[in-house]
Amino acid sequence: MNATTPSTLAGAAAPMTRAASLKSKEADATKSGRVMIADDEPINIKLIQKYLRSSGYHDFVTTSESREVVDLVRSTRPDILVLDVVMPHVTGLEILETIRNTPDQSHLPVLIVTASTDEQTKIDALELGATDFLHKPVKPTELLPRVRNSLVLKAHHDQMAAYSKRLEAEVAQRTADLAQSREEVIHVLACAAEYRDQETGNHVIRVGRFAGIIARELGCSESDSELIEHAAILHDAGKIGIADSILLKPDKLSQDEFAMMKRHCEFGEKILKAQPSDESEPFLLHSRRPVTRSPVLRMASVIAKTHHERWDGTGYPEQLAGEEIPIVGRITAVADVFDALSSKRCYKDALPLDQCIEIMRKERGKHFDPKVLDAFLSRLDEVTQIVVSLADQ
Repeated sequence: MNATTPSTLAGAAAPMTRAASLKSKEADATKSGRVMIADDEPINIKLIQKYLRSSGYHDFVTTSESREVVDLVRSTRPDILVLDVVMPHVTGLEILETIRNTPDQSHLPVLIVTASTDEQTKIDALELGATDFLHKPVKPTELLPRVRNSLVLKAHHDQMAAYSKRLEAEVAQRTADLAQSREEVIHVLACAAEYRDQETGNHVIRVGRFAGIIARELGCSESDSELIEHAAILHDAGKIGIADSILLKPDKLSQDEFAMMKRHCEFGEKILKAQPSDESEPFLLHSRRPVTRSPVLRMASVIAKTHHERWDGTGYPEQLAGEEIPIVGRITAVADVFDALSSKRCYKDALPLDQCIEIMRKERGKHFDPKVLDAFLSRLDEVTQIVVSLADQ
């Protein structure tokens, strides 16, 4: 048999001492909890208060009127409720059921106290969500540990709820930051194309806003309308792939030059789908191709490809007609043409609003989907505000 040295005994005792110390601190922390006592007999309230005060509790809310209990719980926010069962007007079990069905009170510890010895009363109380159950006359040796344990659990729950709330706030903030970053990247890419075309970044923002207005008027959900608004900003991203000699040419383009200019629709689709150019294809045969998964970029690729299609089938690049043209392409076509007419360009002055509208009305059913154009024209007040607030300097 091995001998036990004093040092071994001390080492074994140390963890127990730390655990006891931690438990003591935890118990002391619960003494600041607010205890609510509801009993139709004031003498019972005083007795319970006496036991709790002797153990260090000092914050009490009391009532002998059962009809006040639920309102007092709501207004005073106790950390535990010691509740009698048999009371006039409203029973303790009815109060318990109301509390458990109230979301911001459902986790309140409720200690049921009753003189009844009926087993069914105890079963009913526990099924309704009672934290614990005590018989009258209450004994301090039973009351104090139950109150303490209930308050410890309540404190743990409150800490977890606070942590969860902080976590939700952090996730919401990071989500907002990511959304902001996404919007900034979209604007930067769109402005890169417009910068090469010697236009301002406000052009793409205006087109996006107009597209969002049309989408809402057509009955799209707010989330879909916002998606269309962001995606439409990238409608001319393919201009990045057009040579300066064509893109910046002040004179009328030749037939071949215009054919190349029209390819900005194809280039825009490839860029926004993260597809390689024909020239880079051999270098990517053995590599993993990137795939566009972002909803806004997928939609933007459709818009880039189809925003120059015409309702009557005379547009480009694929001469789609009518509803063969994706709705987002039809929406952006109206937004883009209106902004082109109403804005100053290197080759033209801005046209008056009335003249822009007259030109677009003449293209109803030819260039533009009639329903989409009508949706745009029905929101001219909002359109005018955007024209003024986002005017080029």
